[in-house]
Amino acid sequence: MERRVTSWFSPNLQLEMPLVAYGHAGYPLLMFPTAAADYLEYERFGLIEAIRHHLEAGRVRAYSINSVNRQSLLNHHAPPATKAEYLTRYDRYLMQEVLPLIRQDVGDDQARPVTTGASLGAYLAANFYFRHPDHVRGTIAMSGTYDISPYFDGYHDDNVYFNNPVEYLPNLNDDYYLPLLRSADAIYILTGQGAFEAPERSRLLAEILSAKAIPHTLDVWGHDVSHDWPWWCRMLDHYIGKLWG
Repeated sequence: MERRVTSWFSPNLQLEMPLVAYGHAGYPLLMFPTAAADYLEYERFGLIEAIRHHLEAGRVRAYSINSVNRQSLLNHHAPPATKAEYLTRYDRYLMQEVLPLIRQDVGDDQARPVTTGASLGAYLAANFYFRHPDHVRGTIAMSGTYDISPYFDGYHDDNVYFNNPVEYLPNLNDDYYLPLLRSADAIYILTGQGAFEAPERSRLLAEILSAKAIPHTLDVWGHDVSHDWPWWCRMLDHYIGKLWG
């Protein structure tokens, strides 16, 4: 399996932002880490090994990146406005820096990756897709929460609103974006019902999507399925196989 690491200083974030790519061919999969973890987290916890057969078969190539959760949602010292601004700057980093790299790598300037992530990474993956369905094909969101308002203790501005799916999706009536979301074929919202899982958060997002007539799959796994890596490995392996198997 091919594995390539690159890094550059992001002009949007003013941070060094590394990226690791796995695989030699196939559809691009953009991976967001959990909580305050880094771009190598999925490798350390066995998820890359779990999807190795898809990577080696050339079904997908995966790109795992850093988040800015340390500077944003999980930063207990920054003013709320600064935390929210980081989310918008992160979106620009993805659009202006990461997507062009992926397109150049796959040799297709129209390539639209599918995003994925677990836990807080599921929020990042889903939010990026819902904001840019013209540039992203879909999302595989595992064990996520899609309401970021608790991270801001009552503070609210446009940067919070436009990065909070449970706020902006119900109000979305745009003649450009809504039809794109309604034509989606790859929105998978996955969760368990076991220890440390919160399936109501995934059900809430699914209810919002249903109300907007946006097709999606809500897959609630059993009461033995906990908020943990062995299950996320199984979930992602299964849905990569479903999409590209």
